Amino acid sequence: MQPGTSRRVVLEFPRMKLAFRIIAPLLIVAIGVFVARHFILSKPEPRTFSAPEEVTRVDATRLKKENFQVFLQTQGTVRPRTTSNLIPEVSGRVIEISPNFRDGGFFEKGEVLVKIDPLDYETALVLAKSTLAQAKTAIEEEKVRADQALENWRRLGKRGDPNDLAARKPQLAQAEANLKAAEAEVKQAERNLERTQVKAPFDGRIIEQNVDVGQFVSSNTQLGRAFATDVMEVRLPLTNRQLAFVDLPDGFRDESEKEKGPEVLIKGRIGRETGHWTGRVVRVDSAIDEASRQLFVVAEVEDPYRRKTEDAAFPLKIGMFVDGMVKGVELQDVFVLPRQAVRVGGEVITIKEDNTIFRKEVDPIWSEEDNVILSGTDGSLDAGEVVCLTPLAFPANGAKVLPTIDGVLPETEIPNPNFGSKGKGGKGKGKAEGEGIGQGPGKGKPAESAQKS
Repeated sequence: MQPGTSRRVVLEFPRMKLAFRIIAPLLIVAIGVFVARHFILSKPEPRTFSAPEEVTRVDATRLKKENFQVFLQTQGTVRPRTTSNLIPEVSGRVIEISPNFRDGGFFEKGEVLVKIDPLDYETALVLAKSTLAQAKTAIEEEKVRADQALENWRRLGKRGDPNDLAARKPQLAQAEANLKAAEAEVKQAERNLERTQVKAPFDGRIIEQNVDVGQFVSSNTQLGRAFATDVMEVRLPLTNRQLAFVDLPDGFRDESEKEKGPEVLIKGRIGRETGHWTGRVVRVDSAIDEASRQLFVVAEVEDPYRRKTEDAAFPLKIGMFVDGMVKGVELQDVFVLPRQAVRVGGEVITIKEDNTIFRKEVDPIWSEEDNVILSGTDGSLDAGEVVCLTPLAFPANGAKVLPTIDGVLPETEIPNPNFGSKGKGGKGKGKAEGEGIGQGPGKGKPAESAQKS
């Protein structure tokens, strides 16, 4: 080899190495692009789905006319019907009090609650009886003198009747008047002696005791306060709207028979115990309260302190705050719907036969905590219509729903178009079934859907 040739080989070798470093990355990139393009072009065709129709399941009811008993909710405070201040009619020192004459004590009608020292009144009765005896003697003597005067008139031979003075008629009349005064004094003394025993005017209970043994009392001293336990009253307010649904015993003055008021269900709570009582409205206030613009009615509960059964409620307490349910009128031919079925603004959602919804405006005639009462005769709703009970956020007229009417499930279900379908598979050998995903690349045709929804 010639020297020049070896130099040329040495110079060309670095050039070939440099060209390889440049061409090799380009070749790798080209191969990668070719492989990627091959996989992209040979990938399986994705399955296609049809969007299912959105249907909301709702609860519904079929309207039917019925009667509805209205109860008016109100609240009030318990108070006794009869309250008395116990005041003696005589003066004296208290010598004895009944064990029941204490705060909260029960007593019976006619029971002696307080005894006042009767010594002075017993003495007055003795003196009155002595005066009565003297008056009886005086009138007898005056009668004898009158008879003697008439006898003397005849013995003197005088004709005609003697005058009143000669017959001693004025003296006899004075004696009779003295006798009647003495009898009145005896009766007064007996009454005063009887009044030294302060007796209960009714069956009741002591609210407050103000005196005790040894205290001197006069005819204007208040011994205590008591109330009758036969009847308790509850004063209940009614709004102007509630008054349209109740018949109150508020007749005219010339009515011969007093109208009976509606029943009232009363519920009260003390501690953990809840009591229930039944009363009746007996009278109505003569004027509407100017502050609250409400009319107050008074309900009476008879015999609230007698324990009739073992599970009887605790007695009504004075001042206890209670809930009242006044029985109102009975509404005829109405629709009763749950409160959630009536939207704000007075609107209900009806469901047609093709399960599409339609909004209707209604005017409730009565509403309470759980129910809304709609008229069945004003034409807004008809018996047999289906009303949606499930609250819907944005109910559009014509929207589809799947109703469960009065607990009965719908006979047909709207099928899911994607349930059990067989989609298109990728490229592979033969036809792909199941979920429609083919078996890798190959010469086979794509699998077709076996069932269209």
